[in-house]
Amino acid sequence: MIPKVFNQVIELGDGRTITLETGKLAKQADGSVVVRMGDTMLLATVVSARTANPGIDFLPLTVDYREKFAAAGRYPGGFMKREARPSNEEILTMRLVDRVLRPLFPKDYHAETQVMIQLMSHDEEVMPDALAGLAASAAIQLSDIPFEAPISEVRVARINGEFVINPSYTQLQEADIDMMIGASADSVAMVEGEMKEISEEEMADAIKFAHEAIKVQCAAQVALAEAAGKKETREYEGEREDEELAQKIHNAAYQKCYDIAKKGTSKQERGLAFSEVKEEITATFTEEELEDFGDLVGKYFNKAQKAAVRDLTLNEGLRLDGRKTTDIRPIWCEVDYLPRTHGSSIFTRGETQALATVTLGTSRDANMVDSPTLQGEEKFYLHYNFPPFSTGEARPLRGTSRREIGHGNLAQRALKGMIPEDCPYTVRVVSEVLESNGSSSMATVCSGTMALMDAGVQMKKPVSGIAMGLISDGDRYAVLSDILGDEDHLGDMDFKVTGTADGITACQMDIKIKGLSYEILVNALKQARDGRLHILEKLTDTIETPNEDVKAHAPKMVNRVIPNDLIGAFIGPGGKHIQELQKETETTIVINEDPVTEEGIVEILGTNQEGIDKVIARIDSMMFKPEKGSVYEVKVVKLLDFGAVVEYTEAPGNEVLLHVSELAWERTNNVTDVVNLGDILDVKYFGIDPKTRKEKVSRKALLPKPEGYVARPPRDNNKGRDNRNRDNRRDDRKPRQDKKES
Repeated sequence: MIPKVFNQVIELGDGRTITLETGKLAKQADGSVVVRMGDTMLLATVVSARTANPGIDFLPLTVDYREKFAAAGRYPGGFMKREARPSNEEILTMRLVDRVLRPLFPKDYHAETQVMIQLMSHDEEVMPDALAGLAASAAIQLSDIPFEAPISEVRVARINGEFVINPSYTQLQEADIDMMIGASADSVAMVEGEMKEISEEEMADAIKFAHEAIKVQCAAQVALAEAAGKKETREYEGEREDEELAQKIHNAAYQKCYDIAKKGTSKQERGLAFSEVKEEITATFTEEELEDFGDLVGKYFNKAQKAAVRDLTLNEGLRLDGRKTTDIRPIWCEVDYLPRTHGSSIFTRGETQALATVTLGTSRDANMVDSPTLQGEEKFYLHYNFPPFSTGEARPLRGTSRREIGHGNLAQRALKGMIPEDCPYTVRVVSEVLESNGSSSMATVCSGTMALMDAGVQMKKPVSGIAMGLISDGDRYAVLSDILGDEDHLGDMDFKVTGTADGITACQMDIKIKGLSYEILVNALKQARDGRLHILEKLTDTIETPNEDVKAHAPKMVNRVIPNDLIGAFIGPGGKHIQELQKETETTIVINEDPVTEEGIVEILGTNQEGIDKVIARIDSMMFKPEKGSVYEVKVVKLLDFGAVVEYTEAPGNEVLLHVSELAWERTNNVTDVVNLGDILDVKYFGIDPKTRKEKVSRKALLPKPEGYVARPPRDNNKGRDNRNRDNRRDDRKPRQDKKES
């Protein structure tokens, strides 16, 4: 049976289109759609269980995004030729989609739900991650799963002053803004990206431009669902509610929680006080009542606590730790804390602390990226670790979490634009979060900046970061600078902004309320700028400028360029020469070929300057090209019967033969009559001798010619011998011919 296929076309306004297709593939899923732009095709499916598992009080949503190597006509790397665990890039895309989808499911919908997106065909001119949110939402719209409204995500870039939706990877290299925006037709829900020191107003303009494109994509999803036959939303068993119980607990808890919040205590003291109030309220119920509705007690207590904390801020402008809305927690910093790292720093803000280290290496240490859509290497990368003790917890370690990958990526994007293009090193920053009570990713940016400067990386400008929050009741709002972990959970918006003194370098926002005005957004960004500059001042008070040089125990990097035809000679047969040189000089030497000029780029890494100098001298010697007609100082390094081997003193190792006939005007019977081993003398360079096809140098050319000197013509002893031999051969042939005739 031929399937009935439904299509919807989205115009991007510049001749490019996105096509939504359903009805052909994966029809047993609750919803499925194929999204195509150019030759890039994504298949998105969604399946949700009909009932929730007992005891589940949250939405168990899984968003999975995978790029198939076959989509790009490539094989997976490694021994096992099969896609395995997701790459960092795939995980980052999953997080982007999840953050927009999750808030739009009903709060009381707890059925296991799985959204799967896979890249089936890849066009190098189309970046598939910008289509993943659209694909996921379109699949949900074609299902009967309860969902508030269609959403979409787009990438917006600014290229030569013009905004572009979903640019190609090539176009993105020329952009000064690269942002992913997720939104419904009514509200922006998520923003993440990197910029080249833009203003708050420019960032808001980019969000507005992206939102207009998203509105068109949301309308297309609705049209496709209607054409395919919109399914009636399924019924499900929601959470149990008891309004009378909710009011009783609110009355018992609200004021007590308000008073605790107003005291401005530490995280542990505050948590203990809230727990005691909860226990007091729980103790007022019998065992039978708790068995009946005990799960609701904690739920309603949390609602009362949240209301109390929010009201305290809106009514009195006070926060959980006693600060006003614009106050930044106390900060202390330190650099050069770890004696043997190449660079280190500690950044502590309130109860959040990050210890950063920097390691300098060669191009061999670059982070290799090999995915179906992107191949290359990163010479600057950042890793973020969030151990359980940082929040006073004990839990098993199960590898790098998605959260760690996401936070590390944000900090990396914040800093990488300030690493100079001519930095010779591969640079790895590692952030160890040692304490956490709000915005450890921004603490990572701050500690990373100081550690880089401590390591002697010549950053263009220092970067700081701050996490901001928002609380609003519709009429009033309060923007909170440098939020706590609790304020992140209780607030309506969490947005992290990083930048220099001159502009924004990266951002990440999750907006939890609908219809946030751009006026509030810009005001929040401006308040973030004030806080960012305050923190930046603390960083520069600790270390004002990058150290002029790397530490004594850190490797120094020197680059040299050699012609392509000298690469083989420098490496030697089987790498013999370069291996011996590395051992002799205690350095690491890496040679890369420039893809444009095909010249050899030699990286010399070592802690011993003398060893580095020896490698440079060897390269300079190889590169030395004497000029015809010039005079050079040489040293006799070897004596032969027919001359002396001399070495240019300005290019040790670069040798040439000084023939015995060029030692002096007089006839020289023994080389040692004129020169001896180790003698220093001057010679004139004549270039390539056309007779011998070898380089020719002369000492006698620099000496005055003796009076009456007559050069003797060279004797050719072979010429007469050759003629006689030729005649003899003819005479030998003739008698044999006569004998045969007779």
